[in-house]
Amino acid sequence: MRICARNLAAVAAAVALAGCATRSNDVVPMRADPADFAAWDCARIDIESDRVQKRAADVAYTVDERAGNNIVALGLGVVVFWPALLAMRPPGVEADELARLKGRYEALASAARAKSCPPPGPGLPPAQEASLPVAVGERLVYEERVGTRGPMHEVGMRLTALRRGELEFESDPAGPGRSQTWIQDMAGNVITAPAGSLHWPHLLRHELALGQVLGGELRVADNPLRSARVRGQVVAVGPQTVAGRPFDVAVVELFGDARNGDDSTRLDGAIVVDRNSGLLLRLDLRSATSGFMLQRRLERVETAAARP
Repeated sequence: MRICARNLAAVAAAVALAGCATRSNDVVPMRADPADFAAWDCARIDIESDRVQKRAADVAYTVDERAGNNIVALGLGVVVFWPALLAMRPPGVEADELARLKGRYEALASAARAKSCPPPGPGLPPAQEASLPVAVGERLVYEERVGTRGPMHEVGMRLTALRRGELEFESDPAGPGRSQTWIQDMAGNVITAPAGSLHWPHLLRHELALGQVLGGELRVADNPLRSARVRGQVVAVGPQTVAGRPFDVAVVELFGDARNGDDSTRLDGAIVVDRNSGLLLRLDLRSATSGFMLQRRLERVETAAARP
C-alpha cells in the first residue's frame, strides 16, 4: 500500500519530503533458500535472524533520517522486528537491500520451523555472550570532565544484565540514594539514561564500516529543549587495547549544532565504541552550549571479584 494514497494528515509533511514512499514492511522480499541454513543449529539461526533485523532497521532509519522525516515524532518508530518496521523509504538501492534482508529473514524463519527451533529467549546465546569484551558483574570506570576546565572525576557503571540486543548498567550513586539505570543497544546507542544525562538513542549503526556516514541526535534526558543534531563519519576501525581489554574499535567524528531552547552553537568531537558490543570507550564533545562540553574515557574494567 502506498502511504501517499492513504492521505494521512499526520504524515503529510513527511510524504512531501520523501515523495510517494512505501512502508518498509510492505517491501516484497527477494527470495532466499531455507536450504542454505539447513546445516545451522537453532542458536546460529537466532543470531543471524537478529543481525538481519537490526540491519533492516538501520537501513530504514538511515533513509528516513536523510530524507528529513522524524519517524519517532510521527509515532511510527523503528525496532528490529519486521511487523513494527514502518519507516518510510523511497525506492532505490536501500529498497533492494531491504528486500534482500526480508527474504533472508523469511528463509531463516522457515529453516527454524523445519528444525522445530523454540522461540528465542530474552538472553544472549552463550556463544555470543562469551565473545563480548566484558561480563555481567564487571564495572567499567570512566574518567570524566565537564567543560574545558572542570575537574576530572571517576564514573563507574556496572554491567547488570545482557539481553538480546541490549546491555543494562547501573551507575554509581551520585550522592545519597539508589544507583541509576542505563540501557544501550549493541550498536552503542544509549536508549535509557538518568534525567539530566547526555545520551544518543539512535546515532550509531550496527556493523560500522570505514567511511560510513551517520546522522542522529544527542539529547539531555528529560529535557526536550536541549539536544544536538549531529552528523558523523567513521574515520578509523580496527583492533585496539583499551583499559587492558581488546576491542574492535570504531572512531566516529561528529559535527553539528547543539541547542538550548532557541539558542544554538556549533558542536564537534568524536565518539569511540567497540563494534562487537557497542561499549563506549571514549567521548569528546566541544560546544558552547551547556551540557555538550564533555570528555569521557574508559580508564579500567574491574572484575566482579574486585568490586568495592
